[in-house]
Amino acid sequence: MTRLGIAINTRRCIGCQTCALSCKMQNRVPDGMMWNRVITEGADVLDGAVGTYPRLSRTYLPIACQHCENPACLRVCPTGATYKDDKGRVEVDYEKCIGCRMCMAACPYNARVFNWNDPAFKPDFAYGDDSVPVRTKGVVEKCTLCKERTDRDEEPMCVQNCPYEARIFGDLDDPNSEISRVVREKEADILLPEQGTRPQIYYFN
Repeated sequence: MTRLGIAINTRRCIGCQTCALSCKMQNRVPDGMMWNRVITEGADVLDGAVGTYPRLSRTYLPIACQHCENPACLRVCPTGATYKDDKGRVEVDYEKCIGCRMCMAACPYNARVFNWNDPAFKPDFAYGDDSVPVRTKGVVEKCTLCKERTDRDEEPMCVQNCPYEARIFGDLDDPNSEISRVVREKEADILLPEQGTRPQIYYFN
């Protein structure tokens, strides 16, 4: 068994958005959409701060699909478009997606986006990895854990390009992998454990 995941060191994350933009470029994500977001915790604006001057604080939380072991999105998909593959990734079969957006409603992490229009790009072509399919109007899309790259035994682009090495990628089912060691030793947390989805994205500091 393989169960791919990412562990994110929130103490190292500086909110630079490199992971979000690397994901957008690699995966040919259209204008106006992001698969990977970095939010400022407790603030209602990007790069906001919490507190009153001069006692201010700012912490960042990167959020994308959590590639849950028990995904809520999969349970509600009426066509089987959402599925778990043999590497533990939650994926979308765009040919089966009918755009009902039930998966978006079920996801407690707000981790999916919907193609309301034909995809548009700036510059005016689908940049990024040629092996990544360009999605059409009327389908849901999200982080694939860089399926095309990880199928080639490469790291997801967000992991490769993080300037502060805040992300660790690997097989959670391999007790000797770096990610398993970090999750175990750092007592890493998951988001919204009460939802019972058992995410494969962990956070530690």
